[in-house]
Amino acid sequence: MAMIEILQRISDTIWEIPVSYKQGMRVPARIYGTEKIIQELDEAVYDQVTNVATLPGITKYALCMPDGHFGYGFPIGGVAAMDVEQGGVISPGGIGFDINCGMRLVVTNLTYDEVKPHIKKLVDRLYERVPAGVGSTGFVKLSRHEFRKVVEEGAQWCIRNGYGWEEDLQLIEENGCIAGADSAKISEKAIDRGVNQIGTLGSGNHYLEIQIARPENIFDRELAKSLGITIPNQVVVMFHCGSRGFGHQVATDYLQIFLKVMESKYGIKILDRELACAPFHSPEGQAYFAAMKCGINMSFANRQVILHRIREVFSEILKKSPEDLDMHMVYDVAHNTAKLERHIVDGKERSLLVHRKGATRAFAPGMEDLPKQYKNIGQPIIIGGSMETGSYLLVGVNSGEQTFFSTAHGSGRTMSRAKARKIYRGDKLQKEMESRGIYVRSTSYSGLAEEAGGAYKNIDDVIEAAELAGISKRVVKLTPIGNIKG
Repeated sequence: MAMIEILQRISDTIWEIPVSYKQGMRVPARIYGTEKIIQELDEAVYDQVTNVATLPGITKYALCMPDGHFGYGFPIGGVAAMDVEQGGVISPGGIGFDINCGMRLVVTNLTYDEVKPHIKKLVDRLYERVPAGVGSTGFVKLSRHEFRKVVEEGAQWCIRNGYGWEEDLQLIEENGCIAGADSAKISEKAIDRGVNQIGTLGSGNHYLEIQIARPENIFDRELAKSLGITIPNQVVVMFHCGSRGFGHQVATDYLQIFLKVMESKYGIKILDRELACAPFHSPEGQAYFAAMKCGINMSFANRQVILHRIREVFSEILKKSPEDLDMHMVYDVAHNTAKLERHIVDGKERSLLVHRKGATRAFAPGMEDLPKQYKNIGQPIIIGGSMETGSYLLVGVNSGEQTFFSTAHGSGRTMSRAKARKIYRGDKLQKEMESRGIYVRSTSYSGLAEEAGGAYKNIDDVIEAAELAGISKRVVKLTPIGNIKG
């Protein structure tokens, strides 16, 4: 039987799998998407999201966002909120190996016409200054002791050491440093893998992109203005990266620990070992929570140093200071995290550990933890598309409570990297993109082929589904003119 026949249609964009579908499900599973997205969904996602629905302490629903696709443990695009006072667990498979891979967006006061003559020089210089690819190392040289400070202090360490502006901190989730990170809970191997990677992009779907906010792509002009999009054909810079090998090692270390204690010590049985977990309030759960926060902070620091390098490059090429170029941040959003948040469930406020695996926090207007300039409009949400199609800037909405104020994080893959390499040629793709006005640099042609636009869902379809479902609101689409791929 095709899975779509099992789904209960709640609305045009919400589809539910009942608890009767699989033994052990504690809550229904909900998948967000238009009928087109659902028809094209990898059936493995159904198995994963219903496995998530069996985890102890899960509240209300196991969720999958419109960009959902197969991942490790949770589907990518998976969201689950665990009641930590009712035996809720924490699971690395619900957070991801690249802890806090996230997005940052920076505006300028430049127009496309002003930047077009310099685009190749800008991209080439950025390619030199922001190392990309597997094993790349950054220019910030740290001792192991200093690196421990970085993972406990995040972007705050960077600002104190001259890598950015004080105002940047107000525009990062958690003000650039999530409290409770404890470097005593991370392994020496994790430090080995992370100590030289501050200020680097990494590989896969991580990128740095110069984009344009074209007038015809602005959906709400007043909101766009509030977010810093104020002139026609304005040039902005967006990038996506995370905690690199450091976060991967943190996740690997604790997956092994959880697999040893999960059943023998806590009596937790799961349907998929990739969902290895521990009670949140257990010693192992708390140790991982503190170590995972180190991954969050490492990633905030990584993106902060990259922003510093971007400002340097624009200043050098355009012969103006970053201040004169108005290179202010819009926001920095995190994916791949688990955070303690207060949410109203069935009329009662509860303390929930919200896992967002390849999903973005999307707080509504008036909610705590928003910067003061966004209190009235909601949290900025930065969603990256493929390097060929463009990306989006959105805001959170009040009806987002249905997903614990979470939304999509990107386009979502439709094919494996291996399949993409068979279908696309990186050298040909690079030439085609340049003929369409997108100058791209990559560390390898095979890596470029993996990231072809055709390997992803249509970003417009994903964003439309998220807006129709009432979990975020479109503000502006941003189209690429220059791209650096890991």
